[in-house]
Amino acid sequence: MKRGWMIVLSVSCSISVGHATAAEPVFGKEGLLVDARGMTLYTYDPDIAGSGRSSCNGPCAAVWPPLKVEPGDKPQSDFSIVTRDDGVRQWAYKGKALYLWGRDTKPGDATGVAVEKWKTVKR
Repeated sequence: MKRGWMIVLSVSCSISVGHATAAEPVFGKEGLLVDARGMTLYTYDPDIAGSGRSSCNGPCAAVWPPLKVEPGDKPQSDFSIVTRDDGVRQWAYKGKALYLWGRDTKPGDATGVAVEKWKTVKR
């Protein structure tokens, strides 16, 4: 009777992903406003600049996630913070809340510009 041997090989690897811990928005290539991962940011036409509020809540925010403020982030220059209906703090540029588009899959994508009432932000 032959006996079989089972060899179990466990490989562990660590990959470092280069992204900032804070979500502070920055102007990336070609002057387009992006998050710390390089994802395009958008504003929503119904949002009123300087109101301190976001008009995109509930199902809207599921598709257009707000750019959340991380602990320790501080507003400066044209960047400010608005408080959403759910109490989450969100980045704003020139008083308008900033959002990601759920269908942009990689840095540099800007497919949300095809959606009515949504705009990218350029310097």
